[in-house]
Amino acid sequence: MKQLQRKNCRRWFLTTMHQEQRTNGLLIRTGKHSQGFCKFRPRILIDVSKIDMTTTVLGFKISMPIMIAPTAMQKMAHPEGEYATARAASAAGTIMTLSSWATSSVEEVASTGPGIRFFQLYVYKDRHVVAQLVRRAERAGFKAIALTVDTPRLGRREADIKNRFVLPPFLSLKNFEGLDMGKMDQANDSGLASYVAGQIDRSLSWKDVKWLQTITDLPIFVKGVITAEDARLAIQAGAAGIIVSNHGARQLDYVPATIMALEEVVKAAQGRVPVFLDGGVRRGTDVFKALALGASGIFIGRPVVFSLAAEGEAGVRKVLQMLREEFELTMALSGCRSLKEITRDHIVAEWDRPRLPPRL
Repeated sequence: MKQLQRKNCRRWFLTTMHQEQRTNGLLIRTGKHSQGFCKFRPRILIDVSKIDMTTTVLGFKISMPIMIAPTAMQKMAHPEGEYATARAASAAGTIMTLSSWATSSVEEVASTGPGIRFFQLYVYKDRHVVAQLVRRAERAGFKAIALTVDTPRLGRREADIKNRFVLPPFLSLKNFEGLDMGKMDQANDSGLASYVAGQIDRSLSWKDVKWLQTITDLPIFVKGVITAEDARLAIQAGAAGIIVSNHGARQLDYVPATIMALEEVVKAAQGRVPVFLDGGVRRGTDVFKALALGASGIFIGRPVVFSLAAEGEAGVRKVLQMLREEFELTMALSGCRSLKEITRDHIVAEWDRPRLPPRL
């Protein structure tokens, strides 16, 4: 019976994720635009027999600038959930970010073995719960906090409302077990929306970014920035990095695709902190575009949960390897032997002024 429940859960998960992707405009914002808004300007006759994709994030060396974004409730996609994702990330030599709303706890994910891991944080009304969670992540060996700042309320997720989404009874938000916050109650629309309304602090502000720095020594990334104004405020508040994200286009309709907001944020940061892109990456060519626009790296979410649902850990390993190979090929065909050789001159965006041919 439990196995049947898990199969139905996985089927629902994939169907709902596809519905959201189709109905919330993500395909238009992050698919069509990321393919058409930008063209490559490859350089030729460069020795690309050796390609170096390694980089460092917060001083930690990783194999490629492709990392795993926080995605909640991964055991809805596969019984091993976050365990499988953590092992796959470690095998690929890259970073995994664990969601606050994971179906595996920070301690359980740490027990899967060595790896560089970040922890994504939602700020609850009960700040003692937040402080406890941050300290647990720190003790478990997590290297940074990715503070989500674009969710004072949950966006209108119509697929969740239609399906009256609630976490299946055989799963829980593991980080909150024992705190009477690990389960979701049934609701007339979305159980997740009701949970967020009851638990998440709508008063979250820039002063809380500074408060967070008083309870942890971990560097703090601000996740959910899509404007220059907020990029500057994040740096003033002491952020160690900025993650450009529109929350999978599920929060506010008509926000730009992350790839289209990226350059504005990069320019505002002025190199003072690294800027990362989270969302909309489906191919290695997308990774190249993001780096050409100034990103220090990218995070992927949906490709991970789709591959996890399809083949578990092997699927996540496969999608990371596919993106790695596509990105390496794009670098080679563009004449770039290392990440530092990827520049803005390698792409033309639709908002660029027409290029004049060089004078002979």
